[in-house]
Amino acid sequence: MTILQILWFVVIAVLFAGFLFFEGFDFGAGMATRLLANNDSERQTILRSIAPHWDGNEVWLITAGGAMFASFPLWYASLFSGYYILLFLTLIALIFRGVSFEFTAHAQNAFQRSLWLWTNFIGSVSAPFLLGMLLTSMMQGVPMDAQGNVWAGFFVVVNWLSVVGGLAVAYLSLIHGLHFISLKTKNSLHNRAINMADKLYWLVYPVLVIFALLAIFQTDFFTKHLMTSLFIVILLVLATLLGHLAIHYGHNAYAFSASGLSLILVIAFIFNGIFPRVMVSNNGKHDLLISTASASSLTLEIMTGVLAVLLPIVLIYSAWSYWIQRKKFVDIK
Repeated sequence: MTILQILWFVVIAVLFAGFLFFEGFDFGAGMATRLLANNDSERQTILRSIAPHWDGNEVWLITAGGAMFASFPLWYASLFSGYYILLFLTLIALIFRGVSFEFTAHAQNAFQRSLWLWTNFIGSVSAPFLLGMLLTSMMQGVPMDAQGNVWAGFFVVVNWLSVVGGLAVAYLSLIHGLHFISLKTKNSLHNRAINMADKLYWLVYPVLVIFALLAIFQTDFFTKHLMTSLFIVILLVLATLLGHLAIHYGHNAYAFSASGLSLILVIAFIFNGIFPRVMVSNNGKHDLLISTASASSLTLEIMTGVLAVLLPIVLIYSAWSYWIQRKKFVDIK
């Protein structure tokens, strides 16, 4: 492996982590339109709180896919061909969720508004769950040959580890979204978001324990990377605990940062475990490695130069967009 190959493996991990951090609270807010809000007015208030950000946040996932295609074309081909049904369903969830914002805002009657609010909720639940299933299914190995062809049958995709992983990502996104709502709203909705998040944390701990046990017995993460895997799990539990304590004692910004860190650590755990592979085979003989799946050195050099130029611009713009929206709290009457 070269330095550039490792760099782009890390870049893709960061892009997925950034997607879950930023889009995670959008998903959670979408879930809260049914689980927290009491009426259509509050539901639309929640949607307005994420309206300036949700479409920009989805760019993280698009960029992750583009970076994977350019830097690790064999990884991209194996993943997208082997998991095309799951990826197709995720794409459908994101599309319907995306258009629901506009159709809700321009609904001409109560039925249309309710229909698209429900569409937003279903998409907000489905997308993180399906993406979590995809990422955690890869952890335990998939049937593949020496050419990187993947046969991801039903029980490869749908199993205890992937279902628990999908639930964990969706559940953490919900809590992350509740923290965001607590920052962007006032009065009743604000208070209820805090109370709900405080209560929901109690279910996170057993979910994380079950996920860790499944990872121990159904993957080789703790065999190949014992210390780093254990360290990340401990950090994940600590981040969850800190988020719980922060929201319980009214430190909403700290709680939001902690829940976002929890989602980042889920990605860190997965990418740490599969390293130096990009796809894990179920027999251990046909693992797709970073060194063999990457593009040419020249391609990686060009991409690194582009990254060095564009990344600061994107980060500055993103920070500026959130900064100018910082005081737009919604007052529920």
